[in-house]
Amino acid sequence: MMKHRAPGRLRARRAVAYVFLAFLCVLCLFFFYVLAINATHSHFEIQRGFSFLPGRSLLTNLKNVLSDANLPVLSGIRNSLIVSGMSALLAVYFSALTAYGIHAYDFKLRKAALAFILLIMTMPTQVSALGFYRLMSRMKLTDTLTALFLPSIASPTVFYFMIQYMKSNLPMEIIEAARIDGASEFGTFNRIVIPMLKPAMAVQAIFSFVGAWNNYFVPALIINSSKKKTLPILIAQLRSADFLKFDMGQVYMLIAIAILPVIVVYLCLSKFIVAGVALGGVKG
Repeated sequence: MMKHRAPGRLRARRAVAYVFLAFLCVLCLFFFYVLAINATHSHFEIQRGFSFLPGRSLLTNLKNVLSDANLPVLSGIRNSLIVSGMSALLAVYFSALTAYGIHAYDFKLRKAALAFILLIMTMPTQVSALGFYRLMSRMKLTDTLTALFLPSIASPTVFYFMIQYMKSNLPMEIIEAARIDGASEFGTFNRIVIPMLKPAMAVQAIFSFVGAWNNYFVPALIINSSKKKTLPILIAQLRSADFLKFDMGQVYMLIAIAILPVIVVYLCLSKFIVAGVALGGVKG
């Protein structure tokens, strides 16, 4: 009797787990559904209340957003793509390179360097904002996109994730074998280490891209000219408009436009994440 009850209990637990996971998926996707539906309604329709059915103002809202002279959306998308793409690239590559240097080399200040980087990770951005602005002013990088993505070279959070991944997935025997074969250090890193780090780099590329894409504080601190503003600044500018000029349809449409690149980046890099999870499962 116990043998017959065990499969039944297991099936019941699986059913409950699947129902709970389905509920979480619906709950997470519901907010995207609300955003997509509201982007198809006009301002007055949104004020009346939420409707589960799409409206007929999608093209009108899109036209109003793109034709607004005070809202350079196309240049904002371009600026956000440049900043986010370069931030993700610099953060992932140089953080992996730094992690490789600490992981693959044994030197006296190794533990001190690791502790120093981890201490920087605990410092909020707002604490160093004044010093960062002064540094950018001295370097004459204020009101430039370079000031938004160049600091991504030093990303303690990405570094910490990379070095933890290397400790569990990058054996020193592979690096030593490459050195014996005569490969240079950069050659070993670029040709051997990076392919092994693809799952970790893909995950951190997504996080770095999304973080830079949604960043409002630093661009608002550095950027002054309208042609160099990023999408978060434009969204805040549109939401803070005069009550008589405030259009909820345009706000939802602009937010929907801002989310699309993030979804595309995730879909492009998700296969590397799945491959990393499968690799970890096989090793486990």
